Amino acid sequence: MHLSYCTNVHPAEDLDGVLDQLVRSAGPVREAAGLDVLGVGLWLPASLAHRLAGSAEDRDRLRTVLAEQGLEVRTLNAFPYAAFHADVVKLDVYSPTWAEPERLAYTLACAEVLADLLPPGADGSISTLPLAWREPWSAEDDAAATEAFVALGAGLRDLAARTGRTVRVAVEPEPGCVLDTVDDVVAWLSARVPDGVDPEHVGVCLDTCHLAVSFADPEGAVRWITDAGLRVVKVQASAALHVADPADPAARAAVAAFAEPRYIHQVRERTEAGPVLAADDLPAALGDEHGDATGDALPGTGPWRVHFHVPLHHEPAPPLAATTDVLRAAVRAVVATPHGLEAHLDVETYTWSVLPPGSRDVSLVAGIAAELRWALDHLLSEQGPDVGAGTGAERAVAR
Repeated sequence: MHLSYCTNVHPAEDLDGVLDQLVRSAGPVREAAGLDVLGVGLWLPASLAHRLAGSAEDRDRLRTVLAEQGLEVRTLNAFPYAAFHADVVKLDVYSPTWAEPERLAYTLACAEVLADLLPPGADGSISTLPLAWREPWSAEDDAAATEAFVALGAGLRDLAARTGRTVRVAVEPEPGCVLDTVDDVVAWLSARVPDGVDPEHVGVCLDTCHLAVSFADPEGAVRWITDAGLRVVKVQASAALHVADPADPAARAAVAAFAEPRYIHQVRERTEAGPVLAADDLPAALGDEHGDATGDALPGTGPWRVHFHVPLHHEPAPPLAATTDVLRAAVRAVVATPHGLEAHLDVETYTWSVLPPGSRDVSLVAGIAAELRWALDHLLSEQGPDVGAGTGAERAVAR
């Protein structure tokens, strides 16, 4: 597995901004983590992706700075299209959808850029959204998305023929979306292989925060993917908030501190005998006590999982907890699959800027470096001599 951290934690939207973030943040993260080479999972807004795809000179500028900072790129995050650090993002992060031509064009532009940045002999991956937020979504939208994924496969095969580089797109299920769970994305992709969706170039991105929020069994989810003839192309190493007793006033007060206006924080409640209950955002789950009168408050009789990416190395203070156990189990399961060692492991804690004050008492560089060290020690080194062995670049680029 190849370890990296996702740069969607940084707000840069243009080339100069991205180059600056590599110098001011990513390079120092590598040094703070004690690595000779560090992988970065670049987030390129659509306007920049198209610019880079059309300019070999600009790609050379990017490649030069990456090399100077001891960084390499094997994966891109093409889920957010633009403005991921706007004051309010919420449902805008799911636009454009896979029913709109802009999404396909953006993804193929990212593939062109990635193919030119990959280290020799390496394959690339690009994570993307699970079609759209669940509503509105029509049969016509679904048909358009199917056509887009067929065209995506054709575009990626053409890219491989032209460049000799293989780039795969990984669909990332997320609570509340059309493809809400791993089961959903496996069913959707598998049913469309006869229509021309290419499982060699399209697979699954396993975001372990999303997986935990859905209360899915990590081993079962990975087995479901591989049994369907698909592969886990990418793992987004992330942890959700776990609230064991949301009826406890102290727990409610603690989790309420994570409600904030920029990102959506879906909540799921596990019941003893029935289905998992859902709220689309944390204020809605908390209900009137948090100024939300939508009527979607969860009863709080079972444990909650909250879609809030918390730093991997920093366990929240009781009565809250983090789902790093789900992350560790998922990585073990992926490593055991036929293509598991080829998967990309991207630490994705984009929420540093919106963490409650008590949860972000270190600099961003120090925090990301600590997450990477945690990932090396707790995810890769425990997998055996072929995963995460050695030091420096050998551990950052675990094969």
